[in-house]
Amino acid sequence: MISPALALALFQDSTDQTQQQLTSMMSGLGAGIILVGVLFVLILIAILIVPIWRILTKMGLAGALSLLIIIPWIGWIILLYVVAFSDWRIVSLTPPRSQDSPALPPYPPPPPPPPAFPPQS
Repeated sequence: MISPALALALFQDSTDQTQQQLTSMMSGLGAGIILVGVLFVLILIAILIVPIWRILTKMGLAGALSLLIIIPWIGWIILLYVVAFSDWRIVSLTPPRSQDSPALPPYPPPPPPPPAFPPQS
């Protein structure tokens, strides 16, 4: 028969080992969750910065203003106000036409004339 002191010592030793394993597993899990969260935020920021940079450049503003979205809440508000109250110098996607080039037809084209009644043969 095992003495109570020996049983308590064996139980305490196995509990300490189990506790150490559990602590090690939980710290690894926590580090993994933090790493995935940081990667998710970086990817999300990259997905947002690129189109906003292009939009600001086409507006005639500095594309680096899109980096304001990295600042939580206040960055978006500042960017919104800059875009709302600035002069939009829109960059044309088509080259400017010269005076000699013909004008483009109106869009949508005018409807066709109605048919003549009675039909003439």
